[in-house]
This record gives sequence, C-alpha cells and structure tokens, in this order.
Amino acid sequence: MTQKNTQALWLNLLEKMPLIAILRGITPEDALDIGHALVEGGISIIEVPLNSPSPFKTIEILSREFGQNAIIGAGTVLTQSEVSSVVSAGGKLAVAPNFNPEVAQQALKAEMLYCPGVATPSEAFSAIEAGATALKLFPAELVTPSVQKAMRAVLPESVNLIPVGGITPHNIPDYLSCGANGFGIGSALYKPGDNKNTVKQNAKKFADSLNMARASM
Repeated sequence: MTQKNTQALWLNLLEKMPLIAILRGITPEDALDIGHALVEGGISIIEVPLNSPSPFKTIEILSREFGQNAIIGAGTVLTQSEVSSVVSAGGKLAVAPNFNPEVAQQALKAEMLYCPGVATPSEAFSAIEAGATALKLFPAELVTPSVQKAMRAVLPESVNLIPVGGITPHNIPDYLSCGANGFGIGSALYKPGDNKNTVKQNAKKFADSLNMARASM
C-alpha cells in the first residue's frame, strides 16, 4: 500500500468510525481474536503499544490479517530504530506520547502515518511543521474539552486532533463538540485477559456513543 493510499484509508476510517483501539498488553496469541472483535465492532484503526509483550510479532499478525482494510500500527514509539522495526512488521502508523523531531523524520521517510503526543499549542505547531499526520492530545485528562476547543481555534483545520487518556463513552460527546476528530481508547475498550465478546461489547458502547453525539450535532 502506497503512502497516498494509506493516507486515504486513514482519512476514510476517521470519517466512518474515528476510534483508535489501543491494545496495551496484548499478546500475539490473542491478536487475531481481539482484532476480529474490533473490526466486527466497526473499529479498524489499531495501535499496539511497544511496551506490550512481543509487540512487533503482534503487529505482524494484525497487519497480515487486516492490513488491506485497516490501519495497524504501534504506540509508544520513542526512537528511530523503533520506527524501522514497526515498518518491518508491516505497521503503517507510529503513535507516541511525545513529539520527537528525529522520530518524525524517520516516520515520514518510511512513509508512515505519524501521530505524536502534544499538550500545548507550541508543541502542536512544532509537530505540524515536522509533518505530523495528526495530533494526539495527551493526556486528555489535562487537555480538557475546553482546552482542546481553544487549541482547535488556532490550529489548522486540516490537522486532526485525537484526545487520548481517560476517554469513555460518557465524555466523547464533550470532546466531539469541541473539535475532536477521533479518539484513542485504551483500557475502557481492552485489557489483557478480555475475551472477544467483551471487547466487541465495549466497542459497541463507544460506537453507539459516537454515533449519537454526531447525530445531535
């Protein structure tokens, strides 16, 4: 898949169901079951944090199974070498809790989507200038809906804002009304040990909340 096609798929998935599953702690053995639960539940952007067990193997499994119609990538990407390892595993997305210009450069060189963590306008503009695909507003407990609204007012409209941290079905409407373009969802969606049915039910709760909020706007 070319960078242009990956970018088009990313934007299409954000428009359809802008939820990013953060599978912290997932193992390669659980990857297919949880991946199918998410895709069947309408979530097709999947992030495997690199502090999970055997993350590159999990990314490889998910990319092989879902990579044509889903965006599979890594979270907690902190170094240039980690970017290269994600690419080798078939990942198309690099998410980080911070902005690092060297990581940004490596991700863009590898034709990956890059979503760094920012919490201030200064960090946001630095990341945009470095070519970030989207901005992870992190932690969302700090970047409240009102703070996000103020940032949205000064940032380019074309830049997607994705709050991460403490996102639940209950606070999605507040963030959405203040300019969020997507949401990263962690333990409220998946925790190690959760089975396929639990994850599918959790995905439905988030999707229902998002769709109701969109309908009321």
